[in-house]
Amino acid sequence: MMVVGLTGGIGSGKSTIAKEFAALGIAVFNSDEQAKALIATDAQVKEHIIASFGEEAYQNGEYNRAYIAQIVFNNPEKLAILNSIVHPALAKHFKLWAKKQTSPYVLKEAAILFESGSYKDCDYIITVTAPEQLRIARVMARDHCTEAQVRARMAQQWTDEQRIALSDAVIENINLEVAKKEVRKLNDELQMTSLQF
Repeated sequence: MMVVGLTGGIGSGKSTIAKEFAALGIAVFNSDEQAKALIATDAQVKEHIIASFGEEAYQNGEYNRAYIAQIVFNNPEKLAILNSIVHPALAKHFKLWAKKQTSPYVLKEAAILFESGSYKDCDYIITVTAPEQLRIARVMARDHCTEAQVRARMAQQWTDEQRIALSDAVIENINLEVAKKEVRKLNDELQMTSLQF
């Protein structure tokens, strides 16, 4: 099965682009949502998180996101520990999921595809881009936060230049109609390429 990675910085609209691929019948794996689900339900993941971050990591069986965020936000070592628990579990989960899919190829949507190293498991990579000011405006409207908060989150991610250098294709997501055309064109190409897998 051919694995296509889809990534982009915060506010680039990669989820919107993923939905367009899904509308064309492509199976989409949303890494962020799946990671949240694993953190909430996987017994082994829970056990490791509690062992690393203490009992407070879960309150009444619910993942204490605010508590963990506070610990890892400006602490690269602690973030690396959290990622070392979640990413391998997510990679295993993805492989099992991909085996069950029947679309010509599968799309793995991940905000930190490069940062997590999971891009190495992809056969083809698409980066979604948009101008910085547009991205900031989108996130401020979506998450009801300040520009400074958005910029702080951007600073934790790779730059577009870094992502593009390792990508096979780039979709500029300023005008959705134009981006949709790009998705359709790429989908046709990927369907042809997937025949070799």
